Amino acid sequence: MQTQTPRQIRISWPAGHLTATLDDTPTTQALTKALPLSSTARTWGEEVYFETGVSVSRETDAQQVVEPGTVAFWTDGDALALPYGPTPISRGEECRLASPCNILGRLDSDPRLLATVRDGDPVRVELVDA
Repeated sequence: MQTQTPRQIRISWPAGHLTATLDDTPTTQALTKALPLSSTARTWGEEVYFETGVSVSRETDAQQVVEPGTVAFWTDGDALALPYGPTPISRGEECRLASPCNILGRLDSDPRLLATVRDGDPVRVELVDA
C-alpha cells in the first residue's frame, strides 16, 4: 500500500495566516474531506480553536499536554485546537488542552502569530495545493 504524502493546510484570519503540515491520521482524512471550511475563532488563554463540523472519535494516542504549534483536534467540541502558549488550566508554561485531543500535525512557522487572532474572527481552512 502506498503511503500518503503529508498534507498541508492554510489557516487564514483577518490579521494573517499560517500553514500546517498534517500527518496521515483518520482525523486528518476526515478533516481534509470537509475542506475548505469557514468558522468563527474562539480564544482560550493562548489557544485558538474553532468548530469544523467534523465529528470523529478520540484516537488512542490523543494528548492533553502538547508543544506550542501543535495542530490538535478537540473531539469534545468537533474543533481544531491551535495552542501557542499556556491555557487557563496549564501548569507553568505548558500548552494544556481542555481534554485529550487527536494530534494532526504541526504549524509550519511561528505559532505566536496566532496571538493576532481575536475571539469572533472569521477563520478559513483550506488545502494547500502540492
